[in-house]
Amino acid sequence: MPRSDDPQIGLAKAIRQLLLADIHPTWISHLESGRVNPTWGNVRRIAKGLRIPLSALAALAEDLELQYGTAPQPGQAAGGQ
Repeated sequence: MPRSDDPQIGLAKAIRQLLLADIHPTWISHLESGRVNPTWGNVRRIAKGLRIPLSALAALAEDLELQYGTAPQPGQAAGGQ
């Protein structure tokens, strides 16, 4: 039986919440792989689906970009273009 602190339980819960927010799993997969960039409306829907403030989602994304070195550099367009 999985433990309550198992990351897969959190992931499964997040996926269920996104499905309830009418966000298709294929689109999430494309987003994760970098094949698509979300519109502002979809970012709001993701935050709502995960039941977190939009500002918290933005802060998390920024932290991950800094952690993994994927944040745009000065003079570089978002998305590394």
